[in-house]
Amino acid sequence: MGRLTVLKQIARDLASQFGPECEIVIHDLKTNDPEHSIVHIENGHVTGRGIGDGPSNAVFDVIRHNNKKKAKEEELRDHSGYLMKTADGKILKCSTSYIRDDDGSLHYVFGINYDITKLTMIESALHSLITPVNKEEKPKEITHSVNDLLDHLIEESVALVGKPVALMNKEDKVTAIQFLNDSGAFLITKSGDKVANYFGISKYTLYSYIDVNK
Repeated sequence: MGRLTVLKQIARDLASQFGPECEIVIHDLKTNDPEHSIVHIENGHVTGRGIGDGPSNAVFDVIRHNNKKKAKEEELRDHSGYLMKTADGKILKCSTSYIRDDDGSLHYVFGINYDITKLTMIESALHSLITPVNKEEKPKEITHSVNDLLDHLIEESVALVGKPVALMNKEDKVTAIQFLNDSGAFLITKSGDKVANYFGISKYTLYSYIDVNK
């Protein structure tokens, strides 16, 4: 089975897998007519090309270098995930592979051009939906009980101070406890005992920290 037959089979499989937005094109670099290098194409409606049509500028440069026998001197590397735009404004995500003969000379170019125009529109719409008004706001975790809620509020108070409890001074603890008070933590039954134990202070000290601004 020749290389071109195998490449055509791969092209058909990829087009079937990824659907009508995915163009697969094979260029023959050894053709005597480089302006008509396409020898196989799937879903040609993506770029409006067909068999016998010419290459893109990038592929034409490869053909030009190949005809000048520079291909071996200038080692070509496969190029994946780059963007191109068609004449009618479609945005394509493209990948290009260079297929060589046994002697190392370039023979075929295998290109994948996926039309992501609709996806970029969806991305834009989703971005506006999921972006909060306050872009610095972090998602809040959904809790299953008030005890879980209290635990999360305590974690937030520690994160606000920016240091573990063992390294907190009085001012740090006042800041954390004021945050808990403002967040409504002490509306939770027996929260005072848990917070006092967590910060290593007495309940009397806890209440004094809550009332410090008063």
